[in-house]
Amino acid sequence: MPLELQAPALSLYVHLPWCLAKCPYCDFNSYAAAEFPAERYVDALIADLERELPRIWGRPVHSIFFGGGTPSLFPPESIARLLSELRARLRLTPGLEISLEANPGASESKRFRAFREAGINRLSLGVQSFDDVFLTRLGRVHDGRAAMAAISSIHDAGFERWNLDLIFALPGQDLSAAMADLERALSCAPPHLSLYQLTLEAGTPFAHQAPPGIPGEDLAADMERALRERLHAVGLVRYEISAHARPGQECWHNRNYWRFGDYLGIGAGAHGKITLPGQGIWRSQKPARPESYMDDALGPAAEIGRGHWVQPAERPFEFLLNALRLVEGFSCAQFEAGTGLPCLEIEPQLRRAQREGLLTYEDGHWRPTGFGLDWHNELCGRFLPRSPRRPAFHAHEPG
Repeated sequence: MPLELQAPALSLYVHLPWCLAKCPYCDFNSYAAAEFPAERYVDALIADLERELPRIWGRPVHSIFFGGGTPSLFPPESIARLLSELRARLRLTPGLEISLEANPGASESKRFRAFREAGINRLSLGVQSFDDVFLTRLGRVHDGRAAMAAISSIHDAGFERWNLDLIFALPGQDLSAAMADLERALSCAPPHLSLYQLTLEAGTPFAHQAPPGIPGEDLAADMERALRERLHAVGLVRYEISAHARPGQECWHNRNYWRFGDYLGIGAGAHGKITLPGQGIWRSQKPARPESYMDDALGPAAEIGRGHWVQPAERPFEFLLNALRLVEGFSCAQFEAGTGLPCLEIEPQLRRAQREGLLTYEDGHWRPTGFGLDWHNELCGRFLPRSPRRPAFHAHEPG
């Protein structure tokens, strides 16, 4: 019997799509450009938001995340203007988390203090590695010295909340090199660290022609195990598949994704998920190319991009694909509030996954085991609907 959907916490995702260069492993909606129309794009974001307001009117916004691309390429005054326009239109909760993704670089690092003055209170720094050899193999435009300088700028600007992205299983990397990279990261005392294995995503240059020397599965698994043990030993606790944090430093915005929270997405290629009690769950996606997005947003169209209602049969898989990324797992009450369906509908699959050692049940919560986190796709496959539509998710991994 269907239950009443409940509107969860709401976040705002803002996509800023330009980068100095497109990394060969990156499958995000990003575009290399030496120059870009920052002010026109901000105008488009405001116009996009105006059209979305009826769906979320009056609901408090608990976090804002500027993702990309490289949002730190935007002038701080453009970010300040956009935040001012957001404050005028949205009900922002006091002290909400406002994150901005950044890459190391001399010109960007000089802007960190200005971003803080504009209202950004959390940075996510895409270091990926501190080793110049591996950075070159990844196609990054910065070196290890620039990475360390950027972290110094974060401290100098007074940011207490920030994240560092690190990738392992790099071309030609062995276990000792991966551990050395992590130790350099830990020497900077990050309060949050996102750890990713290099993957060859479809459609990227690396997928078309893999670089030589990518570690095999066994070596990559050994690296991951050793790196995560070291992170845990220094107090950076794993709370999501890729995310480690000190207590109280978890990324609120990204954790809201995994808790199947709502998020309004504005910007080129941005995804959104909005729960409308009595109607259903609405997923949206904006035009991917910045030029098309700006033309549509600044034109007369009533809607920008496309969207669809998530069918009830699809909701359990979408909920679990997110919730089972979290170490904390979920309760049946959370499942029922988020999907509008009784937990009994998925109990056979839950029990099967429990027997297989993928899930545990304790204190009213279903939680993935370490084995379940490592085999997340296989675990979630237990809950696929018979005729699934490919789910549309937010544009970014946590960071």
